[in-house]
Amino acid sequence: MKRLRTSILAMLWAAFFVTLAAPIMSPAFAQDAAPATTEAAPAPEAAPAEAAPPAEAPAEEPAPTPTIDSGDTAWMLTSTLLVLMMTVPGVALFYGGMVRKKNVLATVMQSFAITCLISILWMVAGYSLSFGTGNAYIGDFSKLFLSGVAFDSISYTMPESVFLMFQMTFAIITPALLIGAVADRMKFSAMVIFVSVWSLVVYAPICHWVWGGGFLGVAGVLDFAGGTVVHINSGVAGLVAALVLGKRVGYGTEPLPPHNLVLSVVGASLLWVGWFGFNAGSAVAAGAGAGMAMLVTQIAAAAAGLAWMFIEWAFKGKPSVLGIISGAVAGLVAITPAAGFVDPMGALIIGLIAGVGCYIGATSLKHALGYDDSLDAFGIHGIGGIIGAILTGVFAREAFGGKIGLIEGNSGQVLLQLYGVGVTIVYTAIATFIILKVVDMIIGLRVEKDEEREGLDLVLHGEVVN
Repeated sequence: MKRLRTSILAMLWAAFFVTLAAPIMSPAFAQDAAPATTEAAPAPEAAPAEAAPPAEAPAEEPAPTPTIDSGDTAWMLTSTLLVLMMTVPGVALFYGGMVRKKNVLATVMQSFAITCLISILWMVAGYSLSFGTGNAYIGDFSKLFLSGVAFDSISYTMPESVFLMFQMTFAIITPALLIGAVADRMKFSAMVIFVSVWSLVVYAPICHWVWGGGFLGVAGVLDFAGGTVVHINSGVAGLVAALVLGKRVGYGTEPLPPHNLVLSVVGASLLWVGWFGFNAGSAVAAGAGAGMAMLVTQIAAAAAGLAWMFIEWAFKGKPSVLGIISGAVAGLVAITPAAGFVDPMGALIIGLIAGVGCYIGATSLKHALGYDDSLDAFGIHGIGGIIGAILTGVFAREAFGGKIGLIEGNSGQVLLQLYGVGVTIVYTAIATFIILKVVDMIIGLRVEKDEEREGLDLVLHGEVVN
């Protein structure tokens, strides 16, 4: 049986990479407008003997040649390092400290393996599907295996290699976040296959819709740094995965406490610092936009951390370490789509609302509906992303990013944000469900109950933490 599964798996991988070589994308959706023609007016009958020669049309100035700005490039190189640090070791430690001791190595292994896996898939096809010209729904294969990305290729005011590397780090952290929803019970082999397919079938199209010239961005949906592309996407996918895999053994009947919150505090701190690359880096320039994005990120994170702490203190009698770090991350999530469009007061309100909303989502809502979102991927990233995306439409100010929100009289922007949220939720939920079911039919998603009780560190990796 194992040989049969291995053969099937090998054939699937082979078929998958073969399909990457076939052009399936439709031509670019932008259509060239027909050149306008103007008929010359007839000359009057009493024309002078010699007609004046027609005036020459002024020569069109050539478009400025893109050039590399060393300051922008230096900032984007730094931002790329910061965002990569968010996954390894940020997410690895944040999640690793929250699981039980018998599963800590399996948890940090997931983040590290995803970093390696998505790096290669981004080179092979992810970048092309996300940022290739394509059509309104998906990129094309023009940049397959980074074809056309030369030593001197330029994107914005930096080498294209820097831009694609910056975007790669976003593609890496998104599946690393969603896997937290199924901690303690998913097979490592199933995780590898699921993440591989999901990154190309779910992440890449949504990234293209918003940032790559797709229909959501063209419609005017605002997402400065990934509230929709990263957080709603990963949170909803995590919720679907948690529902498909089912609850952990012992969930609701025995305590499942985190084994080392010090690791989680270190991880949350690295996430906080790295988020400045995430949000301020999305300005793609070292300028006023990056500076303001950094400021509002700090304000929202602090406000949400305090909001979570005080509401937990009020309802449970004590403020917890896990609570304040979860709140800070919730604020970082919520400000992500808004970081380039809101002022500091808007960021403060977004942070406070996110702290309260995500607290409810990670506690009351989860318990009321009975799902086992192990590390609150949906409670923090899904709900925080939705809150942030909608409030971006409320608090966007023209003086802080050129976009007008409800606060300045544009109620239509809120409707656009709701549209973007709705489309993302529906597509992510359906596609994630299908991928999970296919993987389950091939190799199974979950470890056996006895293996789960023994611990994934020993069962899946043959190692333990002493």
